Amino acid sequence: MSEVQKATVHNHTELPARPDLIRLIIGIFGIGSSGPLIALSAMPVPTLIFWRNLGGSLMTLPFALRHKLDRTGVKWAVLAGIVLAVHFVGFFLSMRMTSVTAGTAIVATQPIFAAFFVKLTGGHIPTKAWLGMLISFTGVVVVTGIDLQLDRRSFLGDLAALISGALAAAYMLIGSRAQQTLATTSYTTICYFVCAMTALPMALLSGYDIVGFALREWWILLGLIIGAQILGHTMFNMTLKRVSPAVVSMIVFFEVPVAAIVSLVFDIGKQPTLSIIPGVILILLGCILVVLRTRPESAMTEQ
Repeated sequence: MSEVQKATVHNHTELPARPDLIRLIIGIFGIGSSGPLIALSAMPVPTLIFWRNLGGSLMTLPFALRHKLDRTGVKWAVLAGIVLAVHFVGFFLSMRMTSVTAGTAIVATQPIFAAFFVKLTGGHIPTKAWLGMLISFTGVVVVTGIDLQLDRRSFLGDLAALISGALAAAYMLIGSRAQQTLATTSYTTICYFVCAMTALPMALLSGYDIVGFALREWWILLGLIIGAQILGHTMFNMTLKRVSPAVVSMIVFFEVPVAAIVSLVFDIGKQPTLSIIPGVILILLGCILVVLRTRPESAMTEQ
């Protein structure tokens, strides 16, 4: 890796260049379809994770065969796949236990965890960005507190979403490390396959079916593979070679309004109560402040 590439990877406050920004925008709409489709599906959670990731791995495999593998990169990709599987368990459960709006909003706290992990690993996060993170966390407390008062199931769904957000941030950081020596298609093929193989025994040991579902379920699955997995996760992974995982995690929060609009328009899943709206707004406002406060100081002084 060249010195320029290293500087880019370790600059955790630089916003993406236009090509990567376009990829991230596509990724937002791709991953924004995930929550509503999961809420629509009746497949068991581990089964849905297995097929979604196996399908994603097979789609990127032909492109991965063009590249050589690096042993260190493969190890990081395997770890990313395991973390991704556990993240999906939390996310899928949250989509079915609480509202799509509340669940995706809480998962969107991913930037807070990403910034925290970056800080732990020696990266720089501007002090002002932590104000936005505090506001977002306050929003999480508001949403989970209201859901706890409403019913225990929604509250547990909120907790699953919060754990899922932390795991998503870890997955981004690990993926960034893996792609320092692996091509993106090689990384996604390995990562998605390991994720699928991690979910398969979960499904089998829990006694869930792997096949035998109605045609409707397979169409929903196809939508998840193409939308959330390929146009969502894979687009985000493509940017990790040049963009800090902290910044990619910050961009992901735009998934919240996309998922909320889709679920409301098509009346998908459990609908949120109006009382959680202030909490959701706080989460989004905090994430916006994080994004704005993480502009490069050099760029700000040049203006």
